[in-house]
Amino acid sequence: MALFDHHRTLKRGQQRLYIHRGVEADPRPNSTTPSEVLNREDDEMGRLESLIKEFDRGDINKVEWLDRLAFRKLEKAHLREASKSKDMYLYVDLPKFDFPVVYSEQESLLSVPPAPVAHLFPTIPPVLALPPNFLSSDRHLWRAYDPDAWRDNPVEIKHRKLLRSQRLGDAGKDLKPGPSDRDRLNDIFRLPPTASLSAFDKDLLWKFRFSLFRSPRSLTKFLKCVTWSDPVETKQAVEKLLPLWGQDVGIDDALELLGPEFMHKKVRAFAVKRLERADDEELLLYLLQLVQALKFEHKYFLSSQRPHKPRAHQLKRQLSQDEASDSGLSQFLIDRSVSNPILSTRFHWYLMIECDSRVPAGRMYAKIAHDFMNKLSQSPEGTAQREVLRRQGVLVQTLSTRAREVRLSKDPRQKKIEKLKAYLSDPKNGLSSFAEPLTLPLNARVSVTSVVAEKSSIFKSNLLPLLIWFETAEPNRAAEDDSEGIVNISPDYPVIFKNGDDLRQDQLVIQLFTLMDRLLRKENLDLRLSPYSVLATSTSEGLIQFVPSKSVASIMAEHGNLQNYLKLEHSDDAALGSYGIEAGVMDTFVRSCAGYSVLTYVLGVGDRHLDNLMLAPDGHFFHVDFGYILGRDPKPYPPPVKVCKEMVDAMGGTGSAHYSRFQSLCYTAFTGLRKNANLILNLVALMVDAGIQDIQLEPDKAVWKVQEKFMLDLSEEDAIKQFEVLLNDTSYLTVVFDRIHDWAQYLRD
Repeated sequence: MALFDHHRTLKRGQQRLYIHRGVEADPRPNSTTPSEVLNREDDEMGRLESLIKEFDRGDINKVEWLDRLAFRKLEKAHLREASKSKDMYLYVDLPKFDFPVVYSEQESLLSVPPAPVAHLFPTIPPVLALPPNFLSSDRHLWRAYDPDAWRDNPVEIKHRKLLRSQRLGDAGKDLKPGPSDRDRLNDIFRLPPTASLSAFDKDLLWKFRFSLFRSPRSLTKFLKCVTWSDPVETKQAVEKLLPLWGQDVGIDDALELLGPEFMHKKVRAFAVKRLERADDEELLLYLLQLVQALKFEHKYFLSSQRPHKPRAHQLKRQLSQDEASDSGLSQFLIDRSVSNPILSTRFHWYLMIECDSRVPAGRMYAKIAHDFMNKLSQSPEGTAQREVLRRQGVLVQTLSTRAREVRLSKDPRQKKIEKLKAYLSDPKNGLSSFAEPLTLPLNARVSVTSVVAEKSSIFKSNLLPLLIWFETAEPNRAAEDDSEGIVNISPDYPVIFKNGDDLRQDQLVIQLFTLMDRLLRKENLDLRLSPYSVLATSTSEGLIQFVPSKSVASIMAEHGNLQNYLKLEHSDDAALGSYGIEAGVMDTFVRSCAGYSVLTYVLGVGDRHLDNLMLAPDGHFFHVDFGYILGRDPKPYPPPVKVCKEMVDAMGGTGSAHYSRFQSLCYTAFTGLRKNANLILNLVALMVDAGIQDIQLEPDKAVWKVQEKFMLDLSEEDAIKQFEVLLNDTSYLTVVFDRIHDWAQYLRD
């Protein structure tokens, strides 16, 4: 049976198929066993059935009294013909459609559009074409291409437009949802930022749009239901409804509004207005993502794919037009950074690395950096800060040149260290003593006066990173104010300068660790995390705070277990409950172990072995080297929660009170972070196009990989039970791979 008739429309309703008895069916297009009757002149039954179909379609006018008589006659005629005919027929009921479906397949080259993916810088997809003989390999099959597969249904669009046009006025202003609608709306408000709304949910949100503002969590969901292509609907949404939310919007929703999904200027300006209420300390937590959000402000750079560069006056005019249509986010960040040296330093270096990136938005960031410098020049304090930023750039460039020379040199490591110390101590190089104290790019709270050449060294790893010790100007104050990293009580501040490695992924992980630590502290849960500082100064180098500590692998080799190591400086024979270790040190160890176990679980940190698990003498446990995140791991079957046997043994084993305390802290930390899941997800979403290594591998799944860790589809009680199972899931393979890693490290050394 052919699915399409001679009018090229899809057949509908009941079909009568002629059966060729005793003959093998021929499925070819020009079949010798067609389903239609060949001699139509003698097919009275076919003629009568065609009349009935025309009547059902409305092609024949209906007259009730005459129709009854006609159907009686048709029934008698059908019975008479059926009794006389020797032919057999098969009746098949096909679906009926309100509109005809027309066959439009052509034997020609067809460009297949890709599925829509919300990336910031879309690449031109390869054109897929169907060759003329594409189907020649199988004469029974052919492929039908629907050019409208990725387009919205025009019938649904018209229905939605008609439905909403009746509600565009103030007629539904006093409309309140009933119990069932209210429950459904609350379910919608609880959905994570990544959730897609169905057409029914969007219509429900629009129906009760005048009452949604009573729930502060509803703003982003309401804006997702707006048809932004409709100017009338858009105008009502941004001018009449958006102001109803006032100042009750959370910072997580404001960050979501700055993402690529919301491009309307007034919506983004509303989010910037909410950010103005945040203090500088809070703003510093989100600054990395806010700089990334600038990409969605300037459309000229996002759509610029031309190979040639515009002239200077054309670029200036295009920038001016673009500035007139942005939300003011760039000006807000400039104004806040100018008045705060710490914000100023971070903002400057975040801009520099984006200017260094070879993407169209790099020119936009260069323009913002230029405006930032001009703003600094308008005040004496700003001029001084601009000079500090210039000196920081010179320092970074000097270290970069030296690190590159060390890495390319063929000298033995000890010879390289001697040359490095000689270079640092030489007064003509300007590092042995600074004319004025200089705030570090890594941590603007720390001012340094010189480089301590005697302590500086070079690490053994492949990239040979430099260990540079700076002498601080005010060591006591640095110890008190160093909230960006682990507290430094030494008069010297050690920094690792790494060349040849992209530290942007480590920088993101540490930033999210710092944020999650703040969130837990707001819940009155201090896990003694104090993440160290990381700053990527370009796409191939950066600075890392060096924390005096030892890896768990070296501690096990030198002391046998972690308890012996902690007893070296903090032994207390009276502390029987903490195995002869000072109670405060053991408490710090247990808390920091719990904190990092949960934090690394949330971000899916991989490649955990005893060489990147660190322990400071005061009990601070922490992780380093975040080259694998979001579930990636070079080892097979990694446990989701990273708890090694050495950690548990130091607590006294799984049956000890300290381990029970560790488990309790893990559950509390997981619950606290789960409450702030939307904030964390929105921050990760803003980094999708930031060039982060592991995010770039699967950008469309990056946020989802973090979201699944929170188990938002479960209740809080069920989520904790599931997390408990993961925490207790110890993998014996992990111990095996740690031993293999130890042997590999031994052979490498």
